[in-house]
Amino acid sequence: MKGMEIGKGSIFELEGIPAFRQVLPLALQHVVAMIVGCVTPAIIVSGAVSGGGMSQGDKVILIQAALFVSAISTLLQLFPLGSKSGFHIGSSLPVIMGVSFAYVPSMQAITEEFGIAAIFGAQVVGGLVAILVGLCIHRIRHFFPPLVAGTVVFTVGLSLYPIAINYMAGGIGQPTYGQWQNWVVALFTLGVVTFFTHFGRGSLKLASILVGMGAGYVLALILGMVDFTNVANAGYFEVPRIMHFGIEFDVSAIVAIAILFVINSIQAIGDFSATTSGAMNRLPETQELHGALLGLGATNILGAFFGFLPTSTYGQNVGIVTTTRVINRHVLRMAAIIILIAGLFPKFSALLTTIPYAVLGGATVSVFASIAMTGIKLALSEGTSPRNTAIIGLAVAMGMGLSAAPATLALFPAWVTTIFGKAPVVAASLIAITLNLLIPKEIK
Repeated sequence: MKGMEIGKGSIFELEGIPAFRQVLPLALQHVVAMIVGCVTPAIIVSGAVSGGGMSQGDKVILIQAALFVSAISTLLQLFPLGSKSGFHIGSSLPVIMGVSFAYVPSMQAITEEFGIAAIFGAQVVGGLVAILVGLCIHRIRHFFPPLVAGTVVFTVGLSLYPIAINYMAGGIGQPTYGQWQNWVVALFTLGVVTFFTHFGRGSLKLASILVGMGAGYVLALILGMVDFTNVANAGYFEVPRIMHFGIEFDVSAIVAIAILFVINSIQAIGDFSATTSGAMNRLPETQELHGALLGLGATNILGAFFGFLPTSTYGQNVGIVTTTRVINRHVLRMAAIIILIAGLFPKFSALLTTIPYAVLGGATVSVFASIAMTGIKLALSEGTSPRNTAIIGLAVAMGMGLSAAPATLALFPAWVTTIFGKAPVVAASLIAITLNLLIPKEIK
């Protein structure tokens, strides 16, 4: 490793500034791994706006915001505000942040019911919740063992499947929905992603989703499914707009998002722990975890006023760090700067809006499957005892069942349907937590 110490630092050390020629390719590797996952939630949420979806201009702004918040929240985690030995906001640990898929089902339901401004109102409260979790983590962490956290992640993956399938068909409400061209492009994209995931090597394996989307995009171009009008009309440079989408506070939306912030905070702790244990041979320190969650909460509160959707740590980038053991903060800072630059140019964001739904569906269905399998592995990491399988099965059954049949809650107040009938993750989370507390681990 000493042979790699070019410049003023080693890529295998947290501090120091390695040579630029080392930093750039490693940073690009992180960008490639996260960029699709970062912008896709924004595209999905924009399509959920009632009345035919969001305008193309607003869609571009939302995608820009997704890239911008990823960069800002990553930089805050890498280079905290405050004293490193005392109170600080941020962790100083090598992680990449981005818009989280965990919130997508709930955000979609909230947007359809109340409009996108309700997401940002709920996000303000959710950010406060994340801060409280950070301050009280040692007192509440036992409520969220791998069994509970894994069940929640599994439910998130399952609840995202219909989104992917509808996208593969062309997107609900689109005039070409269900046509053969969409399925050809979607299945071709999925095939390319699958091939490079299992047979690719090096950067091609790492960027399998991006490669698949590129191949699917080319096929869509050949079939005449891509329109560049929005790119031509987009500006060249623009900073995020304050209160562009507004902020509204709805109790049911707040409850749904706040619960997810608690779960996501615990999951983030898992990602920070995986980073330090896998690449730094230690567990994260208490101050690092406190700072990490304070940073998560602060970014989301501030971000709500700029149209930034909820963020979290990115597991795929944690995987890169633990595999390569490249922990130098300036490598990830370079990645954040690249993402930030991309978010400042509307034409780049507009280009992302030209990706057909079929391509997105074909690429993300494997991502959603991976999320679900990650969840079930985590949930079953504590064993497959009758107790554990009962908790997982009942929580997922109730969460997914209620969302599949929301009419069963018609006699309850509307907020009950919004929280439990349209966001399966919320019901599954509450049931998993409750059953884990009530059912004894050893029945005597």
